[in-house]
Amino acid sequence: MVDADQTFVIVGGGLAGAKAAETLRAEGFSGRVILICDERDHPYERPPLSKGHLLGKAERDSVFVHEPAWYARHDVELHLGQTVDRIDRTAKTVRFGDDGTLVRYDKLLLVTGAEPRRLDIPGTGLAGVHHLRRLAHAERLKGVLQHLGRDNGHLVIAGAGWIGLEVAAAARQYGAEVTVIEPEPTPLHGVLGPELGNVFAELHREHGVRFHFGARLTEIVGQDGMVLAVRTDDGEEHPAHDVLAAIGAAPRVALAEAAGLEIADRAHGGGILVDERLRTSDPDIHAAGDVASFPLGLFGTRLRVEHWANALNGGPAAARAMLGQDVAYDRVPYFFTDQYDLGMEYSGWAPPGSYDEVVIRGDAGKREFIAFWVREGRVLAGMNVNVWDVTEHIQNLIRSGARVNTEALSDPHVPLAGLVP
Repeated sequence: MVDADQTFVIVGGGLAGAKAAETLRAEGFSGRVILICDERDHPYERPPLSKGHLLGKAERDSVFVHEPAWYARHDVELHLGQTVDRIDRTAKTVRFGDDGTLVRYDKLLLVTGAEPRRLDIPGTGLAGVHHLRRLAHAERLKGVLQHLGRDNGHLVIAGAGWIGLEVAAAARQYGAEVTVIEPEPTPLHGVLGPELGNVFAELHREHGVRFHFGARLTEIVGQDGMVLAVRTDDGEEHPAHDVLAAIGAAPRVALAEAAGLEIADRAHGGGILVDERLRTSDPDIHAAGDVASFPLGLFGTRLRVEHWANALNGGPAAARAMLGQDVAYDRVPYFFTDQYDLGMEYSGWAPPGSYDEVVIRGDAGKREFIAFWVREGRVLAGMNVNVWDVTEHIQNLIRSGARVNTEALSDPHVPLAGLVP
């Protein structure tokens, strides 16, 4: 039984950490809850940073998980702008990096998130090179896009993943010129494969985005500290006033690794290794959100998922496990995007090579359809584009593991609910 004298420490002040703290109180935990955040902003959600807030459609305060007064009202000790530089598993303490203060814990939750991967090329120290991960990054980038739009400036984006494409859409809506440079043959190639990646390529081309596929940046050219152009490994040069590096994120595992916790291999995302209860190799330490590599028996693998839903659901699941509740974290991966007039939700996991066909229900040309990635008649993943209220049915199909009739799967007149045994 959890004792009121116990102390639960949460390291990481994003959505997963804030929702974990909320869950501890909602479940009746009356001990100390300490939430340590290395940013000076209160815990916030990240999707608006490349969507509504970046476009100026959402106020800054709308990104926060809770209003600032919530933490004191629920007796959550919030430490903003503080880092933890050491975990002593024997003494069960964490140490603040700024002044060496030690805090003892009974249970510890690591939700340290991920950080943008950096371009390792000449010119990255120029003033016009950007990343997008934190609220401060989004604030700066919004000003940059507004300026580029006013002056017909040119943004080059390295990477055609979700962040790269969402920023490209925002930049075009501000009026900036945009070139996206991507080593794969289509956008989102590692997630959607070539069949559906082309849908997003055509969407962006219709809005004036230029793509340069099959190439990588090799140099950012500048003068007097400012960006002038970029060069790629195929000998091309592209004009640029600003550059966004959107080449993925790496899990922040240094703290866990130094403490001797097991880390997943690169093939499984390289995050902190956890079991189905989100426990690390130390039973008194849990991990969740972007940094955790968790087993997903449904797909017979282990995954590290960087999307909003994983933080939203993983933080509370870890909190309940810390309280001793019977938890099995096995949610179907889910994410969404909004680009121009396209809204999309994706459920499941189907990397290239894992499926043998893509089944389309609806009209892909009009961008109103559902795509299903299928292997031997079983649905591995589904993506609904401008078609709504079907996520539950798609996830039920995935969870069932049942063989489905692909002709019925492609027929909009056959209810999805009727395809699940």
